[in-house]
Amino acid sequence: MSQDNNEDNNRVKAKPLIVWIILIGLVALLVNYSAPPANSVQKLSVTQVLSLAQEKKVKNISIKSDSAAGSTSWYEVSGELDVKGAPADDKTRFQAKGRLTEKEFEGLRNSVAVDAFKEVPEQTGFTMFLYNVLPTLLISGLVLYMMYRFLRSANKGAMQFAKSRARLNANENEGTTFKDVAGCDEAKEEVKEIVDFLRDPKRFTKMGASIPKGILMVGPPGTGKTLLARAVAGEAKVPFLSISGSDFVEMFVGVGAARVRDTFEQARKLAPCIVFIDEIDAVGRQRGAGVGGGNDEREQTLNSLLVEMDGFDGQSGVIVIGATNRADVLDQALLRPGRFDRQVFVDLPDLKGREAVLAVHAKRFQLAPSVDLNRIARITTGMSGADLANLLNEGALHAGRRNRDKVEMSDIEEARDKIAYGRERRRAMDEEDRRSTAYHEAGHAIVQAVVDDGVMPLHKVTILPRGRALGMAMFLPKKDILGYSKARLLSYICTAMAGRVGEKVITGDVSNGASSDIKQATRMARQMVCEWGMSDLGPISYSENSDTVFLGREISRTQSHSDDTAHRIDDAVAKIVSEQYARAEKIISEHAEAHRKIAEALLEHETLDGVHVMEILKTGSMQTPIVGSPVPNLVREPSPDGPPPEPGTQATPTPA
Repeated sequence: MSQDNNEDNNRVKAKPLIVWIILIGLVALLVNYSAPPANSVQKLSVTQVLSLAQEKKVKNISIKSDSAAGSTSWYEVSGELDVKGAPADDKTRFQAKGRLTEKEFEGLRNSVAVDAFKEVPEQTGFTMFLYNVLPTLLISGLVLYMMYRFLRSANKGAMQFAKSRARLNANENEGTTFKDVAGCDEAKEEVKEIVDFLRDPKRFTKMGASIPKGILMVGPPGTGKTLLARAVAGEAKVPFLSISGSDFVEMFVGVGAARVRDTFEQARKLAPCIVFIDEIDAVGRQRGAGVGGGNDEREQTLNSLLVEMDGFDGQSGVIVIGATNRADVLDQALLRPGRFDRQVFVDLPDLKGREAVLAVHAKRFQLAPSVDLNRIARITTGMSGADLANLLNEGALHAGRRNRDKVEMSDIEEARDKIAYGRERRRAMDEEDRRSTAYHEAGHAIVQAVVDDGVMPLHKVTILPRGRALGMAMFLPKKDILGYSKARLLSYICTAMAGRVGEKVITGDVSNGASSDIKQATRMARQMVCEWGMSDLGPISYSENSDTVFLGREISRTQSHSDDTAHRIDDAVAKIVSEQYARAEKIISEHAEAHRKIAEALLEHETLDGVHVMEILKTGSMQTPIVGSPVPNLVREPSPDGPPPEPGTQATPTPA
């Protein structure tokens, strides 16, 4: 198929070239045929020409007979006159027509030089046709041909508008297999049955079984849903038709449905094959929902898709694989057995999965021996496969900026901090701002070090701006956190409030530096009360229906509790936050000296590792030397555009 496509492309490229060559040739012929002489042509009689020739005033002469006159003695004479005193490039042409005797003909021959006399042979009817009629016919034919090509292209484009935009990937050129997919072992086990069926369908059909007609892959963005679908086709060595859900929907009524029919018609011709529809929620959202009752054209397209999937024969060998991260907005008719029989959840990789994903992507990078993939996997909790690939690429770019031959572990860690928290920036900060930020971040650090249960240790604390924050305390989990206990959530809130407390200790006042901390703590406390039942109100859900109507949901809203209950919820949230604020005040007052030393160390070194904070807390001083020298705080005027920066924040994960 690829060879045929190349030949067609060569023909398409050759046709315009031939047309242009013919057009240029005809234009040149027409110009040569119809170009007027440089000077006007004088009309003379034959007698005048004979007189001028006897006076030696003719430079060159051309004589041709005119057979149309019925006599061979009838001639057409043309040439140039020799005008004395005229410039060399000034040519005075003449033309005459009449009868010539043999004596007169010889006289004209002898009046000019031998090389200046030219006798044009008699023109035949065919020669006259070629010279006079053929250029006109060729130009007219070219115009008609161009009009035909234009009308044909317009008609073909109109017919092709409703054709499918599915791209066919030949598997002999696609080397994607299950070896290239990591971090989703359970999902691979689910789809291996598809590969077995495509390789040996009789193994299942002889027992009356039929393979699922459709498989819906659901999961967060970047987890490898498309890659897994390609791997299925690569393992089974069958054609792979891929199309996006948005390619079906058009503004013209009926076009999307026509494309759906054409896509499945192609699939039946290529069976056994796989049809992969990426972002299927673009065409498969539930019907009749949202403002205005939905989109009629999209619903017609969905109806066509439902009909095509329902009409599959169990032995046709056409398997539809859809991918989405919003399965909750899909129409229920699309999810029923017989269409998408099976849903495969492709989740974010765990620790083992992240290490496997890193091993796959690390093959194309020059990594130094110091790079530990297991450590990288531990510090990248919550990252998808695409995030991990981007992490290694950012590390390689960082190493390239440092003119290194290989990627070091420090490059990966810097890339991780840049992706998670933003790049380090230099802002205009006077000593008062730096001191306030240092005590703010020291408050986060000292409280987290005290309340941590060993799962979320302090990774780094800095007063160098990242993102919109002027400082940051970073915490890295030692393991994948699958659940949150009440005690751990209260500790997170306590750590969030510690920045405000630490700032108040040194300045005696409060600022807007803790705005993000307050938002995070309040949101977490409200979730504890309304969603997780972690308050005196009991294990009751008070969460409200907050679905977005434009994502395929209904516009109606319901209130699940009374106004009195709303007041009790507000009181419970305020109680949690205020209690943890008081707890943070108590911890910082009990470790006031350690809090002061951490802040002073931040003012001196700007960045401290978690080990340095723990050493100050336990021994009163830093035992481990700090790698690298302090970076001076370069002064740069703040941008006049945008909101003011936040002096500090903590980087703790928010439970979903």
